Amino acid sequence: MKHRFRSFALAAVAVVLVCGVAFAQEPETHKKSVLELFKSTGLVGWLLLGVSCGGTALLIEHFVNLKLEKLAPAASIEEIQRLIDAGEYDEAIAVADEDGGYMARLLGAALRLRHAGYEHMLGALEMAAAEETFKLNAHISYLSLLGNVAPLLGLLGTVTGMISSFQVIESLAAPTPKDLAVGVYESLVNTTMGLFIAILFLVFYFIFKNKVTKMCLQMNLEAVDVLKPLAGSGAH
Repeated sequence: MKHRFRSFALAAVAVVLVCGVAFAQEPETHKKSVLELFKSTGLVGWLLLGVSCGGTALLIEHFVNLKLEKLAPAASIEEIQRLIDAGEYDEAIAVADEDGGYMARLLGAALRLRHAGYEHMLGALEMAAAEETFKLNAHISYLSLLGNVAPLLGLLGTVTGMISSFQVIESLAAPTPKDLAVGVYESLVNTTMGLFIAILFLVFYFIFKNKVTKMCLQMNLEAVDVLKPLAGSGAH
């Protein structure tokens, strides 16, 4: 029994050693770097790079500008409210026009109809809010555009890569896998880039869209609160 176990153990060790030698003698495969993979994408790869740069610039801009302190600066809103409480409506409109932010535009549009009454002021505020909300949503929609264009460009790269591979097959009598590798890389890398860019930009587009909706609702309600002292006051 011991002799049989010893023979089995020696055989197992021999198998491990043989496998280790075989793996050690196997030639190392060269893995392409990211730069080498990008070089294989051709013109479509550069188009995708341009899309990613444009989208990244939009992301940075939205991260910086889509904030309450940018759209409704507290100092300007407090100044407008102070002027409204003091009855200096023309001065309040001037401050709103100078500020030019989301909430300031709403208050300026409402104050211009103060002679027509409070209900008309609220109507003007609602119209201005709809216009300003549309502008913000239209601006962030470029992220959605780039996110939808990217996979189409990736698909274009897939087609051009397949065309390159078929051209190699047609020109060579016995093409090897290495001969077809360039076209395959062009197809797969472009597709991967397109999908990655699409996922990234579409996710951020919906994040910013929800953020804009929430901020606009909050600022609309705050603008109505600023105008409440004018309800039934007969402001002129």
